[in-house]
Amino acid sequence: CTCLLLDTDRALVLLEEYCKKLKKPEEQQLKKAIRKVMGIFKSSLFQALLDGFTKKATRHGIISHPSLPAAVAYDVLGCPKA
Repeated sequence: CTCLLLDTDRALVLLEEYCKKLKKPEEQQLKKAIRKVMGIFKSSLFQALLDGFTKKATRHGIISHPSLPAAVAYDVLGCPKA
């Protein structure tokens, strides 16, 4: 799904922007953890699982559009949802 890819890309951009702001020594552990999450978002396994979840949830009327990766990034970063 194109929407799924766009949301994942948007989440990755948000996480990358946040990582760039983490410069203090005490923030490096958080930066490392965020980079791990980014690696997971980029993985083919995550994409396949998310695609399957999205198709099933949409089919059952649970969600109307795939926005899970961006929602996770917004929640983690405390950003207002756009």
